[in-house]
Amino acid sequence: MTSVVSLRTFANPSSVPIVVFVDMQQEYLAKPRLLAISEIDRALDNCRKVLDHSRSVGLPVAFMRLVNESAFFNRATPFVRWIEGFEPYRNEMVFERSSPSCYSCEPFTALVNQSRGGIVLAGFAGEAACLSTLIDAFHRNHKVTYLCDASASHALDDVSADEIHRAVSKISGLYGEVYETTDWITSTSPASDEAQSGRRLGIEGPVRCDGAG
Repeated sequence: MTSVVSLRTFANPSSVPIVVFVDMQQEYLAKPRLLAISEIDRALDNCRKVLDHSRSVGLPVAFMRLVNESAFFNRATPFVRWIEGFEPYRNEMVFERSSPSCYSCEPFTALVNQSRGGIVLAGFAGEAACLSTLIDAFHRNHKVTYLCDASASHALDDVSADEIHRAVSKISGLYGEVYETTDWITSTSPASDEAQSGRRLGIEGPVRCDGAG
């Protein structure tokens, strides 16, 4: 039996967010290419959990992909393709852009402008597409939740990928809500004790995303 979103969780349909998967593309797996993310497996596993949950409870799902006229994310290469298991369904939305922020895609911006429920972000890369989208959402007064452990970042110079991603997760709390996958799934699951007590989508401030239990 397919679950449905609890009416206690989303009493008003206009409050339902759009779950946005950012750049779930082969370029990030194609080692040793420059943009491959070294520690991506845990984030991908959490993205799969988010996608499965979103589909099972009927949340709207959108996929955003980057397409460039360069050596990376080029439409003529196999690396622009979806990561296996993240191919959109026919009833799901697909957007394309050539700049970091999802808001650089006009149809996406138009959609979110007309959706009071805001967006939930998962995907790559944390320090680029995700962070720039969070900042743009903030300036538009859009609700945004970042699933920090369903995302990963690149290393920058002598700063490791893990350190960069911890910083991104902290900074993201300035512009939206930061959530871990398990907690977000619980908060958007059909009537749980937490939903009945009025737990809202999101958390107060950033959470740890350093792999610590």
